[in-house]
Amino acid sequence: MQYENMEKGIFLDRPNRFIANVEIRGVKEVCHVKNTGRCRELLTPRATVYVQKSNNPDRKTKYDLIGVIKGDIMINMDSQAPNKVVGEWIQESGYFKNVTYIKPEMKYGNSRFDFYVEADGKKIFMEVKGVTLEEDGIARFPDAPTLRGVKHIQELKECINEGYEAYIFFVIQMKHVQEFRPNDLTHPEFGDALRQARQAGVHILAYDSNVTEDSIKIDTEIKVIL
Repeated sequence: MQYENMEKGIFLDRPNRFIANVEIRGVKEVCHVKNTGRCRELLTPRATVYVQKSNNPDRKTKYDLIGVIKGDIMINMDSQAPNKVVGEWIQESGYFKNVTYIKPEMKYGNSRFDFYVEADGKKIFMEVKGVTLEEDGIARFPDAPTLRGVKHIQELKECINEGYEAYIFFVIQMKHVQEFRPNDLTHPEFGDALRQARQAGVHILAYDSNVTEDSIKIDTEIKVIL
């Protein structure tokens, strides 16, 4: 996934979860934050960030905050990126053989899963989660309680019962992590649901990403420890 019109900036503050003040070429600009998570460990005062300038002159904010440098790690924090890069991965990686059909945002029961895939005679539902929280080389999800995330996991288990294959794909939006774990301290119910899902036959994948100031691409599978 490639971005255009990227610029470097300095994070100043975040008045609410939707906007941030960023210094760009010496000027304070209000930027749209493309991630409504807390991201407190990322958006620290004077952090180096990367923003995308919009081509829409009618927008209230002319920049989107896309990436941030934490220590020496470049992190993509665009919450729309994981679905896009997983769509590319499904088509390019060869993980699923003989893919004949891909449909994003497929409705099932009371949920809408990120992907429905038909491949090698299998019918597959997949839910995608973007991961931006890293602690001592461990990627964790979620960074805030997510009742919606628990609901999706429970409905993926129902897919298994009806003969589908089911996957949860954690896109770690950075490199330099050794493993993925659920963030039980923040939301133990999510971790419990994830462990129950694995026992029910839901496949749980975690991959890191190659991230630059203007791109993100899924790279290497990471160990999942539940």
